[in-house]
Amino acid sequence: MAAAQVSAAQALGEYLQSPDDLIKVAAFRKKLEKEKASIDARLRNGVREQLQATREGLRKLLSTRDNVQTIRDEMVVIDRLCSDPQNIVPTFDQISRVSMVHRNFEHTEEMVNNLVEMENRLDALEDMLESDSRDILGPAPNILMIHYQLNQLEGFRNQTMHQAKTASANSREILNRRFERLNNVIEGFDQYFTGLARNVVNLVQEGRKDVVVKLIKIAEIEGKEDEKAIAIRLVKRAAKLDASSKFKSMQANARVLKHYRSKMTKAIIDSIHDMFDQAFDENDPITFLNNIGWFYEDIIRIERHVVPCFPPEYDIYSLFIREYHKTLNDIIKKIVSSDPDASVILVLFDWLKQYKKDMKQLNVPPELMEPALLDGKESTLIEDYLQIIVKKLDEWVANLMKTEVGEFTKREEPPEVDSDGMYGTQGAIILFQMVNQQVDLATESGQGSILARVIEEVNRAMRGVQDQWVKVLEAEFKKHVEKPEEAAGGLVDYCIALANDQIKSADFAEALLGRLEQMVSEKYRVTITERLNDAIDGYLDVAKKCTQTLIDLIFNDVKPATKGLFTPPWYEGSTNQIVETMKDYMGDFQNYLNPTLLDILVDDLLDTFLVIYLNALANTPNKLKMPAASDRIKEDVSALFGFFSTLKPAKELEDDFEVIEQILSLLEASKDMVFLSFWSFARVHGPNTAFVEGLMKARSDLDRTAVNDVMESVKRKVKEEGLADPPEPTIMKKVTVQNFMSRILRT
Repeated sequence: MAAAQVSAAQALGEYLQSPDDLIKVAAFRKKLEKEKASIDARLRNGVREQLQATREGLRKLLSTRDNVQTIRDEMVVIDRLCSDPQNIVPTFDQISRVSMVHRNFEHTEEMVNNLVEMENRLDALEDMLESDSRDILGPAPNILMIHYQLNQLEGFRNQTMHQAKTASANSREILNRRFERLNNVIEGFDQYFTGLARNVVNLVQEGRKDVVVKLIKIAEIEGKEDEKAIAIRLVKRAAKLDASSKFKSMQANARVLKHYRSKMTKAIIDSIHDMFDQAFDENDPITFLNNIGWFYEDIIRIERHVVPCFPPEYDIYSLFIREYHKTLNDIIKKIVSSDPDASVILVLFDWLKQYKKDMKQLNVPPELMEPALLDGKESTLIEDYLQIIVKKLDEWVANLMKTEVGEFTKREEPPEVDSDGMYGTQGAIILFQMVNQQVDLATESGQGSILARVIEEVNRAMRGVQDQWVKVLEAEFKKHVEKPEEAAGGLVDYCIALANDQIKSADFAEALLGRLEQMVSEKYRVTITERLNDAIDGYLDVAKKCTQTLIDLIFNDVKPATKGLFTPPWYEGSTNQIVETMKDYMGDFQNYLNPTLLDILVDDLLDTFLVIYLNALANTPNKLKMPAASDRIKEDVSALFGFFSTLKPAKELEDDFEVIEQILSLLEASKDMVFLSFWSFARVHGPNTAFVEGLMKARSDLDRTAVNDVMESVKRKVKEEGLADPPEPTIMKKVTVQNFMSRILRT
């Protein structure tokens, strides 16, 4: 570090630190004057020496310039003398001609000897080439000798053909024929060289590193010869015509550029392409992806054994890796563009992820893997996969439903009977075979997101099937009611079969849910559970729609009887017709309907009948003949109870018929005791004053005044007790009391 500069004042301050030091000022001044004189003397000597050195340099520079000019002048004289030696040497022309004749004699003798010896040399070369070529992965002991000999013969051919340019066409044709065999051998050697270059990796694998080194040596030799030929051509092109005529060797050099290094590189690239083409089968891409282990083995072999054989400037590792990656990328794109199956896309998606991991583990530089496989857009494979799932599901479901709906609407044959003796079809089984196939593929991917997306599409397909069945049911029932002559028979049997299929499908979906819940994380479990539960609910809804359609079919058949309830024919037992009809239908239901659905259907059937019965009672336009009406109601209850008791426990039936018993009590109660029966009825079902009033008005044993008195007491009771509708609706909620005009129209 440089010392800090000290000012004159600071230096003087350090020297004069006390008043007594003022006495020393004169001595200090003399000391400073001596130091200044010494410094000035040294500076003058330095300047003098520098000036002397500068003068000497200038003197030498001028002398050099004179020498250069002298040499230039002498070179001009020499050039003038060389350009026109005839002016100096009188016999130069004769000397030149004699020299040319002598050279021509030598060239001719050499050419004749070479032509004579060429055939024998070619025999030996052909034998060696054939011997080495028999085993492309062999030791190639003669390759360097063959190349050396062919190089000499090729040089002889080039020089001869160059000199023959001024010869006659016949002479050139003769020479071409003489050299034709040599050309064939050279071509054969080039093919052998290319074949070896295509098998560099295989040669190394067979322990033939020396052969690879020989190839590189040959490529280096030919490369230098190519460079020399190119340099000579550039000189001839740049030189003037008179100057180029002096270079006789240039005229003789008619070499055909070999580009062996480029040939070697191209052969390696072609071999990589051929290797992948042989391994890849367009009809079975999964096998190609699963058996790609040789790819990684080659990379290891190249790094460990091939790279040391090549000079660094070849950068052979980068060449192999880039071409391997590029060719692999082309094949991957070919797979994607071939509209592959969903299974292929999932395998490819997993393989691409593993490929990145494996290449990273092999320490392959990322820059050698550009562009990325599929241009780094492998995530689009999932969308492609889902599109295929959507497309296939839609196609399969459309074809399946076309068949199933066709059989359902035509009903040419009775439904199939399964192993449990129940009606059914193959639709549910086929659908879930397709669904499980796609779900299994998705689970093999190990991606919860994929599985969740697939389940969403499966739910969409199932919901579509369910909606279609609901529409088919509605359409077929409508045709059965409105145009029975056009409707095919067997609708009941097919409704039973469809209902059974829906339960079977719900069971399949529930089993699928149970299997998948254990396979995914909570993140995707919620989606999968929601979608499959939604599908299960949909199947149960369709099954419910089927049972309701069966009930509607029953009551469509007994519509005249239900319309005649509480009319004169009713007193003669028309309800028995309804019971017998239900009994006939129930025989088929018990034989072929799923037991769970049968229980639901029985409950719904009873509920539907009671609603129809109560609505008819609430809206009858006729007076109820008392006590005949109450007796008839009791007989109806007895018949119905007897029928339904064969289908469900009597205790449950008592609860169902309780409302009829309570209404019957209202009908039979005297004017003064009605409010007690009403109290029992209202506590369970709510006031329902409109219904009660209609019932009282329908009683033939009560006049208007009596009805008014009864209703006044009823309404007072409701107000006093604060009676309201029950928290949970009862069957009375489904009873609608029509106005007077509606009743008139009903009749």
